[in-house]
Amino acid sequence: MNTKLVVTSTPFLRDNTSTQKLMLEVCIALLPTIIASVIIFGLKALIIVLLSVVSAIASEYFFLRLSHKKSTLGDLSAVVTGILVALNVPVTAPLWIPVFGSMLAIVLVKQMYGGIGQNFINPALAARTILFISWTALMSARLIPEVGNLYQGFRFNVDAVSVATPLISSQNSFTLSQLFLGNIPGMIGETSKIALLIGGIYLIVRKVIDWRIPVFFIGTVFILFLIKTGNIYSSENIVDSALGHVLSGGLMLGAFFMATDYVTCPMYKVGRIIMGIGCGIILFVIRAFGSYPEGCSFAILFMNVATPLIDKWTRPRAFGEV
Repeated sequence: MNTKLVVTSTPFLRDNTSTQKLMLEVCIALLPTIIASVIIFGLKALIIVLLSVVSAIASEYFFLRLSHKKSTLGDLSAVVTGILVALNVPVTAPLWIPVFGSMLAIVLVKQMYGGIGQNFINPALAARTILFISWTALMSARLIPEVGNLYQGFRFNVDAVSVATPLISSQNSFTLSQLFLGNIPGMIGETSKIALLIGGIYLIVRKVIDWRIPVFFIGTVFILFLIKTGNIYSSENIVDSALGHVLSGGLMLGAFFMATDYVTCPMYKVGRIIMGIGCGIILFVIRAFGSYPEGCSFAILFMNVATPLIDKWTRPRAFGEV
């Protein structure tokens, strides 16, 4: 017999899924949000995305070269990180902000811990948090969008950016159509909820992400704010309603594209439910009782750190184990 038997340890499950294919699916899912951001905020939004992606790729390339490691640029993970960093900054930000943010995400959060699969927190969210704490004024500036004006964002004055987001605006009223379409102040990638929903549903249908994390994350936030406010929606003050909180801030972007990160979310189904509920509770506490109106980044990062413990206590018992 010429048959050669190869004995290996478990698991034995194999498929044709690769990191490159998964990252490509995420890029496709983010396309509607990128297109919507250009329509809402102008060409500067596209420039920010391109600069962020180029910076992420360059940072990974030079770090791997300097550390004499095998190139991993082909897996497209740096491209996804660059896009997510760009979507987490305002269009009014100086162009060096997304460049520096991508460098932080790739070098400090991803490569310093061993590269893809080794980081314990989401790189894009960590970069956004560092940028916000370091340059609060630049990251807090908001532009009132002029939908269809491709040249907005290049020139703005103090009055144009000193506007409140829906989460901290008790005087401005926003309609459901404005909240869904994205005609509101905010970060580049968090305003158009329709675009985010299209991308998120695409990832769920393609089985790239598990539906449990975004559904339980968004559902927890909705239920808790419904209990607190007693309103599903208020056109006079969206902060005083459950639906207003779901459709404002970075909840949708975080729930579909960052809380579901393979590396930093739990491996098991029960753990992912806990992850979603935990993110929702922390976000509720920060928004409802904290001085900071938005807490999506902090909620996800906190649960990223708790993921090893969640995996430990939700690991399924092996068949026959006593």
